[in-house]
Amino acid sequence: QVQLVESGGGLVQPGGSLRLACAASGLPFSATSMGWFRRPPGLEREFVSAITWAGGRSNYADSVKDRFVISRDNAKNTLYLDMFSLKPEDTAVYYCAASRGGSIVPTADFHSWGPGTQVTVSS
Repeated sequence: QVQLVESGGGLVQPGGSLRLACAASGLPFSATSMGWFRRPPGLEREFVSAITWAGGRSNYADSVKDRFVISRDNAKNTLYLDMFSLKPEDTAVYYCAASRGGSIVPTADFHSWGPGTQVTVSS
């Protein structure tokens, strides 16, 4: 069975940084494109970023471009999201997911969502 577990969330002041990690098991991680999504309080889930199976190409939402960096370590079956210059509007539960067909567009068929990790940006 596929299992994804996010970690690394926490409380940070505006302008701070965090590194999120997603540990994957039960899937051919090195052959699977992956994505990060988030759900702000009271709002719907939204796309954040995605990366191809070997890390050669990535995609970002306009709201996080130039501030977030997605990466992966296939030897460790782990997906990362480095977040810099965090803003209060980045506050959300962050989830990782696997792309079924390999696409990294926001509307791709992502599945096997993890339980999420809370990121709170507040002064």
